[in-house]
Amino acid sequence: MDKTYLQVEDLDVYRRLCQLHLEVCETSHTWPSEEKYELGSQVRRSSNSAPAQLAEKNDDRHVRNKIEGVNRSRGEAAETIHHLFMASLKHHITPDVYANLKARYQECIRMLNGLERTLERKIPSAERRWQIAESPPAYGNNDESSPSGWPLPPPDTRNLTPETL
Repeated sequence: MDKTYLQVEDLDVYRRLCQLHLEVCETSHTWPSEEKYELGSQVRRSSNSAPAQLAEKNDDRHVRNKIEGVNRSRGEAAETIHHLFMASLKHHITPDVYANLKARYQECIRMLNGLERTLERKIPSAERRWQIAESPPAYGNNDESSPSGWPLPPPDTRNLTPETL
């Protein structure tokens, strides 16, 4: 069967984030009891939210919404790295475990960046949000715009008197 539509489970980054979540859960359940419901809960939530954001927006018809899901997923992955860093500072995980998980999350973030670039290419260039002008407008081009290209504001009318009109 020819597949023209990718399900979220077909995305390598999604599968990797799910596997990382399972490992983070297993690791966090070994932490001291007071951390299981504080830092442990936060790291489990953010590690689960990273793939969940991809899943939520994958079936959306609009490319911009899919990109939003990728952005949110990237943010959750970065948040998970932070929580793991805090766990390493508190000696709940070893520096080696932290380094391994961090490197794998950073690889997922790179993959999410690539996915975002791929999705951005599906948007017509005229409709992309953060376009960079090829060349700025020339300074002093004798039109009614400022050097930045924005229209000049109207003359100051606060100090006008009947005599100056």
